This record gives sequence, structure tokens and C-alpha cells, in this order.
Amino acid sequence: MASFPVINMENLNGEKRGATMEQIKDACENWGFFELVNHSIGPELLDTVERMTKDHYRKCMEQRFKEMVASKGLEGVESEIDDLDWESTFFLRHLPVSNIREIPDLDEEYRNVMKEFAGQLEKLAEQLLDLLCENLGLERGYLKKAFYGSKGPTFGTKVSNYPPCPKPELIKGLRAHTDAGGIILLFQDDKVSGLQLLKDGQWVDVPPMRHSIVINLGDQLEVITNGKYKSILHRVLAQPDGTRMSIASFYNPGSDAVIYPAPPLVDDKEDNEQLYPKFVFEDYMKLYAGLKFQAKEPRFEAFKNLQTPANLGQLATA
Repeated sequence: MASFPVINMENLNGEKRGATMEQIKDACENWGFFELVNHSIGPELLDTVERMTKDHYRKCMEQRFKEMVASKGLEGVESEIDDLDWESTFFLRHLPVSNIREIPDLDEEYRNVMKEFAGQLEKLAEQLLDLLCENLGLERGYLKKAFYGSKGPTFGTKVSNYPPCPKPELIKGLRAHTDAGGIILLFQDDKVSGLQLLKDGQWVDVPPMRHSIVINLGDQLEVITNGKYKSILHRVLAQPDGTRMSIASFYNPGSDAVIYPAPPLVDDKEDNEQLYPKFVFEDYMKLYAGLKFQAKEPRFEAFKNLQTPANLGQLATA
């Protein structure tokens, strides 16, 4: 098994740029995941985000999680649980409209830090999309434009903590799934592991590295690249010791963005075959909501018979 791809972004600025772009290309085509080091987000900000996120969990969420576990009798389960994840989460929406002021229990300093962090992640996401465009032979800005819709992209963050689990062999931290959206940027705990991806039929650990940002590709990039890049199944294993922090930010298409394979990537196939349907992102998300932990292929198939965006509402309301 080849080692997990780690990309040093400083090497994009010098003579190693070509080799680094090739690393990114290989990671996108063969892994669907890679890990960034020496990126644009400073270690001081990352340390502050981590400290405040862990403090917030201890002060505001840990007791609630313990009460949920007790109420469901999860400490004593004897068989595998397949309809529940061992995680404590809250969600922040940044674009098109932020809800960070509406989230209860966040103190002012933490709100401001998360707002700054989101702004820097947004810039990093857009930089990465342009690097992907370069590797794909698409014009600069193509992917950002494809995501734009009428109001710009949707961008949000899932803040998760995975507490110690008494039965990690029976309860997943997060069940296996692919991500529905565009490009995902993850700041994860560098001490407590758990994230795995499926590669060549084997579960591979995504290594925890201090101050790194893990990138993975969602279903929409698989569609736009006509399958050249793929979204990859991944999961989180619950651990018996330690609480794992995970801050996943999703840079996704706007709700009314129409998603379809980029014509240049259809034309460069020998048979010029468009392998994926055209659909409105919001309709895809409605379908995904009930099928997140199932295979992605039937989701794509469900849209293939609906040829025009005007018809897509039929599926969402069926």
C-alpha cells in the first residue's frame, strides 16, 4: 500500500511546483484524499481553534452526550449498532449567510475565532479548486464558477467530538459514507486517531499530523470531473481512550447550482461519453439526506432519467 499522500504547499512556490502538482493529481485520481502541510493557515490560529473547541465541548456538550448515552443504554450494548454514530456535534453555516451568532453557548471570543478560521478556510478551498482546475486542464476559476449558483457557494462547518467509547468494536464514531458536496477541509486531532478511508478494498488510517489540513473530494467533484476524480468512502472508528476533535468544513455548490460534467472532460474521453447526469445541487442534497450511509452510485442513477433541471423537483418531492 502506497503511503498516504502529504502535500507540502510551500513547494508550490518554487522549482518543486511541477512535482507537487503531480502529487496533487495522483492524490485526487487514486486516493480522493490528501493532507496539506505548510498551508496558509497559521499554527497560532489552529492552536486557538483547537483549545477553544475542546474547552467548549467540556463545558457545554460533554454532560449532554453522557446523558444521551445513558438514556439509550449504550454502555451495555451486546450487538453492533448500525443506526447511530458515537459523536457529539454542532454545525456552523458561513455562506451564503452566517448563523454563527445564532448558535447557543458559544462565547464571543470563540465565535470570532471560528469566523476568522472559516474565512481562511474559504480562501484555501478556492486556491485548491484552482489547483485542481490546472491539473484537469480546465480554465482557472471553472470549479468556483460551477459551484456558484445565483448566490455563491454554500460553506459550513461540522464541529465534532468523539468521546471515549466503551464498545468501540460495536459502535462506529461515524459510519462509512462519501461526502455529498464539493471539497472538504478537515482540521483533526493530532493525538487521537480514528479517521479511515477505503482504498483498494482495505481501510487505511488518515494519519493525525499537527497543524495539517486533510482534504477530501465530494460527490460533486466526481460528477464535474466525469469520474476522473472520485469521492471515497470514509469512516471514523470510536476509540476506547481520549476524545477526538474533528472540524470539517464543506465548500459546496450553491443550492441552485446546476451540476454536470465539465464539457472538456467529456470531450477528452475516447467515446465522448458523459458518465454522470445533470442536476440541481439542492435536489441532490434532498436525496442524499436519506441515503448518506448507502452506496453513492444509486444516487447518481436516480437523476439519469431526469434530463432537464426543470424536472428535478419531481425526485425531491416524490
